[in-house]
Amino acid sequence: MPALRLDAAALPPELDDLRRDVRAFLAEETAAGRIAPHADNWLAGWDPAFSRRLGERGWIGMTFPREYGGSEAGSLARFVVTEELLAAGAPVAAHWIADRQSGPSLLKFGTEEQRRAYLPGIARGETSFAIGMSEPDSGSDLASVRTRAERADGGWTVNGTKVWTSGAHLADAMIALVRTGPAGESRHEGLTQLIVDLRSPGLQIRPIRLLTGEHHFNEVVLTDVFVPDDRVLGTVGDGWRQVTSELSFERSGPERILSTFPLLAAVAGRLAERGADAADRARVGMVVARLWALRRMSLAVAARLAAGDAPATEAAVVKDLGTRFEGALTETVRLLARVEPDLASSDPLARLLAQSVLHGPGFTLRGGTNEILRGVVAKAMLAGAGEAR
Repeated sequence: MPALRLDAAALPPELDDLRRDVRAFLAEETAAGRIAPHADNWLAGWDPAFSRRLGERGWIGMTFPREYGGSEAGSLARFVVTEELLAAGAPVAAHWIADRQSGPSLLKFGTEEQRRAYLPGIARGETSFAIGMSEPDSGSDLASVRTRAERADGGWTVNGTKVWTSGAHLADAMIALVRTGPAGESRHEGLTQLIVDLRSPGLQIRPIRLLTGEHHFNEVVLTDVFVPDDRVLGTVGDGWRQVTSELSFERSGPERILSTFPLLAAVAGRLAERGADAADRARVGMVVARLWALRRMSLAVAARLAAGDAPATEAAVVKDLGTRFEGALTETVRLLARVEPDLASSDPLARLLAQSVLHGPGFTLRGGTNEILRGVVAKAMLAGAGEAR
């Protein structure tokens, strides 16, 4: 059975050279012992030095204009780079959120001063961001935000709690969704996004550890935290429109289907060594077929984003299906691997399997729970059916 790799299907052929360059770089990094495959490494692999090496090659901020430190290579070129990084299980967490959504949000809604303050550092792999959306007891219902920002001299005083805030203990800043006015009938009114310095006085970060014992998620408690007026992102009261636009970036990328790809590649290699029977081949074939369909869907959303659209419903579909796929992939590999999951094992396959199993429960939390996402999709379908009538 041949080794499993991604190819350039459905992408412009001029990106083939870029893909080869990224693979060569990753092979060099692996051979030098600087990186090793890890499942879910866009969350678990915080390695600022690796992010800086990517930045030196122009592989962060690829959608940013050159005047802000970007390369203007575009969304599809970024897709190629991120796809290869994820497939290799490379440690990309230090720049991931900033590059994926905080930077594009700053480009779309930020002031000129905000763009110049943050975007060049993001592109260099030196400035990191966290997401301040979810709150305790709110699940994925962002409209129920209770963190409040009250007017103060020269800015805002913020009180409340954010949760599941990936990398907040290491990041520089957090874009937080807060309530600055009354909710109104729709509950979507009166919301605003603020850029919060994560070293601000009055801000406390508490770890939420994974089943592996690793510390990636956090609870962020804000007590009278001051945010100056020049760190309001976009328009006061327009936070709901802004954050739903941001969610299209968060929910649709290749990380929603490739968090556990190193595990799939490892088991394919093991089957090639020992030989695969018809049942094994059928199981791998079903997983790869699902992966390929989801990849095409993710690429379609990337193309929409590149065109300036905000495909929120399509992104929700990719995230929901991708989460379920990654759970199914892990279970399939458990049937095929003939090894026990073991974080401390010298067998890379056993380690990757353990990482995938123990990270799995978090897949359904970040970016919105599956139940909420299905509600988003259903609401859009009902609205579409009403328009058709």
